[in-house]
Amino acid sequence: MGTKKSQDMQERAKQRIPGMTQLLSKRPDQFSLGVWPAYYSKAKGVEVWDLDGNKYIDMSIGGIGANILGYADADVNAAVLKAVENGSSSSLNCPEEVELAELLCELHPWADKVRFARTGGESMAVAVRIARAYTGKDKVAFCGYHGWHDWYLSANLGTENALGEHLLSGLDPRGVPRGLTGTALPFRYNQIHELKKIVAEHGNDLAAIIMEPVRDDEPQAGFFEDVRALADQTGAVFIVDEISAGFRMNTGGAHLIYGIKPDMAVFSKALGNGYPIAAIIGKEKFMDAAQRTFVSSTMWTERIGPAAALATIGKHRALDAGKHLVSIGKQVQQGWTRLGAKHGLKIHAGGMFPISHFAFEYENSLALKALFVQLMLEKGFLATTAFYAMCAHTAEHVESYLLAVDQVFGVIVETLAAGAVERKLKGKPAMAGFKRLT
Repeated sequence: MGTKKSQDMQERAKQRIPGMTQLLSKRPDQFSLGVWPAYYSKAKGVEVWDLDGNKYIDMSIGGIGANILGYADADVNAAVLKAVENGSSSSLNCPEEVELAELLCELHPWADKVRFARTGGESMAVAVRIARAYTGKDKVAFCGYHGWHDWYLSANLGTENALGEHLLSGLDPRGVPRGLTGTALPFRYNQIHELKKIVAEHGNDLAAIIMEPVRDDEPQAGFFEDVRALADQTGAVFIVDEISAGFRMNTGGAHLIYGIKPDMAVFSKALGNGYPIAAIIGKEKFMDAAQRTFVSSTMWTERIGPAAALATIGKHRALDAGKHLVSIGKQVQQGWTRLGAKHGLKIHAGGMFPISHFAFEYENSLALKALFVQLMLEKGFLATTAFYAMCAHTAEHVESYLLAVDQVFGVIVETLAAGAVERKLKGKPAMAGFKRLT
């Protein structure tokens, strides 16, 4: 059917929206500008319809991990519609936020209190503010990706690309106050010596140590115990960012699986199955510092987010969704590896199973990524070099997807041999990191 309406919408968006989209990860140049449809008219389960009426099976980014159960889940939607019908906001507070706070503390018995926000980035900013309020200190040691706010991007002030090894490269800190230079100090996962160096140089000034529980690699033995000990040594608040990992492998935070003992943890993305909701949970003495600083927002009191989260968690727990997500992700990740070996295609697959990814190990890897996207679209799949598992994915979806991948890998190998990758592209090569969209 073509994607003319979708492509036309992209041109309209470029005229009115700086960068075209609100989220870098959904920008079409991250896939293949001119080919990726970018806009949808309908989504249900794992199926997505673009503006031109083309229907795809989504084996790509799953709403960037927000739609843990699947698109337009009937039970979550029912809870949201009830919240809307009864008034999504008023001059009073909704009881659902109390019920959700109690449920999150039940799932995480180490936590005593909860504050809510609506997005991952802002919830991390809230967590950092609380830690600074509690400790009276300014500096933060961190590992991994934690959003767009000033506290995080300040790591790139006066440096080449300090955040380059934390998921995204090229994050320009323009607009971040220069006074924050030196307040965000990065260390790499499993590299405890890097955190020890930060502690040796800045330990007396550390407000928090922040990290994801897992993303690409498994923790080495003793790593988290050492992080915990360094937090105790310095008096820093140990914060675990569960925005990506939470609810992927279990009903709750991944830190429960790894035996991590944080002071605070932050959730968003999967928490509401696509409806905006975020939570900062923690031990009472730390969380009560929120009353000694100003942390407040009107839209944090609306009813839809908490109602969606309660329904999402309830269904997630009833289905033991984490087990299914791991199984589906494992099938996909192992399928990539098997098919790459079958075709003699140099790829590397990794990541926690529910958030798997692979990379083409060639100089023109971004052109190969765009070609993969293009060929999979022609076979009816939204697909890229990453896969976020949703509960609505079935073994049959994986089987049909891997059959298509098998065929596409074969075409890619032939195209590589002919030196014709760029010539075969209908759109542009994929982009890496953050770059200006023109």
